[in-house]
Amino acid sequence: MAPTPLLQLSQISLTFGGNPLFSELDMVIQPGDRLALVGRNGSGKSTLMKIMAGLVEADSGSRVLTPGTSVGYMEQDPDFAGFATLGDYAMSQLDPSEGYRVEIAAEGLGFDPAVAIATASGGERRRAALAKLLAEAPELMLLDEPTNHLDIHAIRWLEERLKETRAAFVMISHDRAFLNALSRAMLWVDRGQVRRLDQNFAAFEEWRDKIWADEDEARHKLNRKIKHEAKWAVEGISARRKRNMGRVRALQDLRAERAAQIRRQGTAAMAFEAGAQSGKLVVEATGISKSFDGTPIVRDLTLKVLRGDRVALVGPNGAGKTTLLKLLTGEMEPDSGAIRLGTNLDMAVFDQTRARLDGNATLWENMTGDPLMRVSGSSDQVMVRGTPKHVVAYLKDFLFDEQQARAAVRSLSGGERARLLLAKIMARESNLLVLDEPTNDLDVETLDLLQDLLGDYPGTVLLVSHDRDFIDRVATTTLAFEGEGRVVPYAGGWSDYQAQKALSEPADEKPAAKAAPPKPAAKPAAKVEAPKATAKPNGLSFTEKKRLDTLPDEIARLEAEIAKLSDLLSDAELYTREPVKASKATAMLEQRQSALAAAEEEWLELEEKAGG
Repeated sequence: MAPTPLLQLSQISLTFGGNPLFSELDMVIQPGDRLALVGRNGSGKSTLMKIMAGLVEADSGSRVLTPGTSVGYMEQDPDFAGFATLGDYAMSQLDPSEGYRVEIAAEGLGFDPAVAIATASGGERRRAALAKLLAEAPELMLLDEPTNHLDIHAIRWLEERLKETRAAFVMISHDRAFLNALSRAMLWVDRGQVRRLDQNFAAFEEWRDKIWADEDEARHKLNRKIKHEAKWAVEGISARRKRNMGRVRALQDLRAERAAQIRRQGTAAMAFEAGAQSGKLVVEATGISKSFDGTPIVRDLTLKVLRGDRVALVGPNGAGKTTLLKLLTGEMEPDSGAIRLGTNLDMAVFDQTRARLDGNATLWENMTGDPLMRVSGSSDQVMVRGTPKHVVAYLKDFLFDEQQARAAVRSLSGGERARLLLAKIMARESNLLVLDEPTNDLDVETLDLLQDLLGDYPGTVLLVSHDRDFIDRVATTTLAFEGEGRVVPYAGGWSDYQAQKALSEPADEKPAAKAAPPKPAAKPAAKVEAPKATAKPNGLSFTEKKRLDTLPDEIARLEAEIAKLSDLLSDAELYTREPVKASKATAMLEQRQSALAAAEEEWLELEEKAGG
């Protein structure tokens, strides 16, 4: 017997501003569901979640909540009116004896419940709202962007809590690693429809692309049929007017069907334009230190950033990542040590507070009023990488329509604000990008595009992000804040940093543990053998083909990391000056060399099989 649904939406329709957001939507949430709600920015994900929570009433249709089912909703902008502290808000629906639940959540999420609402930052308020939901432990949790404003430590803590819960939950997130770790099924909002895939997020993009490909093929066939019928109508109808009116009406129906189709939103036409090449040295920090109120932020850091490097800064909220960015770019002076900036630097900055956007002004005014984009004597043109362009045309490149261009920035969603700020920094040439939390609120498709653009960007990138997958895809070096002002550089992205930490810590305490690293080299052989049961006789299975497509990038990444580690170990004094660092680098070099050999062997085997 099927379990009783917790929540059921039937024939839900909703129109905003004359445009249908949802039409005849049906959806069921069962006990134990772990659903990821995904879709483009502005597709209606947050509105749909508010319908689930009972906070927005649909124009038609029904919402049925099983009697006795408790629902908790964590919104993006919670209302703290009437509460003195974050703890008061988080405790508002609990018995005083259950205060320990809020304390546990506050410790894991990294905020102080005693902080006054009036002085709390936006990030602290969102963490308090998340703690409130977790402490109340409803049977159905609705989480709208729960990872925003969380550092990586807090995100991983939240992952573990959600893995352990017996409650059902629906989450909106664009953090791939978070979605991969938690989702069991997907709800995809696309042009007013909600489709369900009962698989993890890892299968989502392939499924989505297959739907889009089928849709394009169906549209192509429809267009071909209309063209054929229209030709018949012109050439053959006059001789048989009465007998073929049914066919004429069928042609009209076909045209009506095509007109009713909602074309999917394209990808933003984003681009970074590199300016004149900078010098080889971009930033050199020599023994820099910085403290605030006696608390060390950075202590005795020596670092070189060279042209083309992609440096990611990771660490807890409040550790000083933005401060270090300001030090490295010369915006702030260190207490001691020296910063030397390279020659011919042309910097573009994406700030996490979106301070360059005036919320009360329109999108049009934000673009034309920017001194860096203003075209002298024009009120409707902006300078885009040296060429004047109409402001609406440029905004359309970033998926804003003319109606939005004349609306206030405060009316935009978080993702739309991030996209607008990207439009501003992409309008100018640069050779140094400083990106402080650029991934917050961006949808998966825009994140993919941004990642590709950064991969092709010939300049240098300094990046702060808590998105582990994005860091893995972009960074060549990771600067980790490890407490008490200690900032340590590691080769590669987030996963590489974690692997190096895992290798180095046992190596210092248990020398015998060094024998463990060769294990990754043995895994690829299993990957080659595993698909045999489903492999095609004269070719590759789907899984093998996908693996063959990704191996060249993996091999290139390993080669780049080996080159960096070899360069580091070429310093003969490193072994006497920093023996622990030398030991880490040696262990990582051995592991990377083993992984490279295994990846190359796997690629050769798959290439031979593909040709066989």
